[in-house]
Amino acid sequence: MLIGYARTSTAEQMAGLEGQERDLKAIGCKKVFAERVSSVAKRDQLEAALDYVREGDTLVVTKPDRLARSVADLLTIIGRLEGKKVGLRILSMGGQEVDTQTPTGKLMLTMLGAIAEFERGLMLERQREGIAKAKAEGKYQGRAPTARRQADEVLKMKRAGVKPTEIAARLSIGRASVYRILADAEG
Repeated sequence: MLIGYARTSTAEQMAGLEGQERDLKAIGCKKVFAERVSSVAKRDQLEAALDYVREGDTLVVTKPDRLARSVADLLTIIGRLEGKKVGLRILSMGGQEVDTQTPTGKLMLTMLGAIAEFERGLMLERQREGIAKAKAEGKYQGRAPTARRQADEVLKMKRAGVKPTEIAARLSIGRASVYRILADAEG
């Protein structure tokens, strides 16, 4: 049986998610797991799909970046699928369809995944260089800490007897941030 998995990173990419689901159903996926979540976040629907597939099934995705965050992640997922005797089919891998149930498909996927990871590493390196240059020129300050801007309000609430967990909830900041602000005020 063909089982589909579709993912986009943000709510703004709804059309992309719907397009993936349409493509997966068009090639015969009987069930499609879909989610809007960053690849670095916990992907509950991916886990559900990996748990759902059975021996002889094939997990289908439209592109490799919809499935994995890195070559290592991709190979881990493929390993899990192979352990269950489940194939992986990617509909668009540089214009070609790739099926890991064939030796050529597995080789192509590994090589193209390695190239994609290499390109991402170069992009991140260029980004770091650009940030360093901007900092040196005084044009880059970084993101302002959001919780620190509320330090006065945190301290005021603490003096009023509000517990740190409640302060965090009321101000929509992390508990760790509340504790950090309180520790800095004491120190």
